[in-house]
Amino acid sequence: MEENQESPQPEAETSEEVSAESTRIEKPSLLKRASLWFLAFLLAASAMIYQRATGPTYPVKIHVVDGITAKLIRTHESTKDAIVELPAGLIDDGKPSGTLFFKRYRTSDEFTAVPMKLEEDEALYILRAALPKQPAAGKLEYYIEANVSGDSGGSKRRFPAQADDYVLIRFKDPVPDSILIPHITLMIFSILFGMRSGLAALFAPYNMRQLAWLTLCGMTIGGMILGPCVQKYAFGEYWTGFPLGGDWTDNKMLFMFLAWVFACSVIGFKPRKKEHPVGRIVVLLAAVVMTVCYLIPHSMGGSELDYSQVDQGIDPSEAIKTGRQ
Repeated sequence: MEENQESPQPEAETSEEVSAESTRIEKPSLLKRASLWFLAFLLAASAMIYQRATGPTYPVKIHVVDGITAKLIRTHESTKDAIVELPAGLIDDGKPSGTLFFKRYRTSDEFTAVPMKLEEDEALYILRAALPKQPAAGKLEYYIEANVSGDSGGSKRRFPAQADDYVLIRFKDPVPDSILIPHITLMIFSILFGMRSGLAALFAPYNMRQLAWLTLCGMTIGGMILGPCVQKYAFGEYWTGFPLGGDWTDNKMLFMFLAWVFACSVIGFKPRKKEHPVGRIVVLLAAVVMTVCYLIPHSMGGSELDYSQVDQGIDPSEAIKTGRQ
């Protein structure tokens, strides 16, 4: 009788186990993952370069003569005068001369003329002059008139060329590297992981949750903690965005942060067998919000010293406005 008994068979998988296994997110191939990381890097780098290059602190590039371009500075520390340089031609083409004109921004001041010093730098003549240091958030507008060596016209030229065009420079207090470097580093990683999270939501959601939470952590520390510290050192206030002011940089940071807080609150922290479409959509939208914010130039509507209040005897640290264009 015992010989006729059937040997025990393994228990059949339950419908729940089969369903869980069938909905498990497959890990994409190494090639696909590498491609998504490369695309995320391109998107993040493009956004950061665009924001930096279009912002009001990026040097103004001006054509001087063939093969020579000047970079006129638009930001400087408040602890020392700002040196303006104009490459003025090749040494063999005759000696140039120039004058720097400047005045305080948004004032009725007359332009002050400062003769530029001629110096030699290898094969080039360099015209240099100093803009006087200003309190934090103070701004000066300036232009240069110069005879450039090698210029066939021989007459004085204006830089920038348009009569109503000026270069605007803003001064800021020094920010310690121990604050500035971690802030910049974490913001770079945040946008990289943010772009990668958006691509994961579109193409490969197997690690979308981890990427989204890493993005939020980076923005929390780099943007919402270290960012205000940078602002405090540079201009004397921790926060000048909504609802306290109109600083676009702070407001952009706030919008991006809230977008990722919402996305992470929707997708949760606990790993799942399958990402719900709603979770993928909110992560993608958070990445889109981040991209749009990075398309807005950096430091727009930022801190600006109101010289009219300074002239009335108000301490410069108490005369800083935001949101002015």
